Amino acid sequence: MEPTEKHRSEIVHFKLAPDELNKAPEEVFDIVSKLGEGSYGAVHKAIHKSTGHVIAVKKVPVDTDLQEIIKEITIMQQCDSRFVVKYYGSYFKNSDLWIVMEYCGAGSVSDIMRLRRKTLNELEMSAILKDTLLGLSYLHSLKKIHRDIKAGNILLNMDGQAKLADFGVAGQLTDTMAKRNTVIGTPFWMAPEVIQEIGYDQKADIWSLGITAIEMAEGRPPHADIHPMRAIFMIPTKPPPTVKNPEEWTPLFIDFIAQSLVKNPEERISAEEFLKHEFVVNAHAVLH
Repeated sequence: MEPTEKHRSEIVHFKLAPDELNKAPEEVFDIVSKLGEGSYGAVHKAIHKSTGHVIAVKKVPVDTDLQEIIKEITIMQQCDSRFVVKYYGSYFKNSDLWIVMEYCGAGSVSDIMRLRRKTLNELEMSAILKDTLLGLSYLHSLKKIHRDIKAGNILLNMDGQAKLADFGVAGQLTDTMAKRNTVIGTPFWMAPEVIQEIGYDQKADIWSLGITAIEMAEGRPPHADIHPMRAIFMIPTKPPPTVKNPEEWTPLFIDFIAQSLVKNPEERISAEEFLKHEFVVNAHAVLH
């Protein structure tokens, strides 16, 4: 059912009351079901008791460096764009951090591919890539870097609109969780300059977006069949990847990938410029 305008505005303006942020989370929310495992903890569907509003709760096991995580969450709460998943607040419960955020009913792009058991077509990809670029353009205008663009971190709501998720959390949580889990985040989506640790900026997200485009087209990012540690050496030294069978795709899509996967970040396109690329200019939501 198509949400009414009133319903839409409620979605946009939902907020936790200040006194609710000081309560125990189970007094404020009813956990309905587990949606899946995020990279750093389980994500649950929950109901905000006083309004009936559906939200998502990510439960992250935490051991150290809480101040850093709180700082990151504060940054996330400063984001106000319909192309970035909204963060409503956070709670500590025993040894877990509960991060309360906007619920995206269709799940992540990688969930959708897994459930449908097929990759995406160019119409679907153009719509998702356009929304993702709008989210990145917004973040980059605030001098923020996402750092973890991949199909698993692009969520869709029930209207088929794509939103960036897990912004900022990944960067800080990596240090915190490293003791528990040795391979955190794989390098397959990482820009060469990030792997080489020669300093990087927002352009690193554009490389990751190009890898994500290949992931949506083929189901996996390039080098996915080799060991992550070997990929770390290959990405900076090999020519930029592209799709395995270029003849199956339009020249526009091939060009979109080529424009994002430029090894020198200074020559790589910005998110704002990229929004003028013909592959995404005429995109419209097609996922229902």
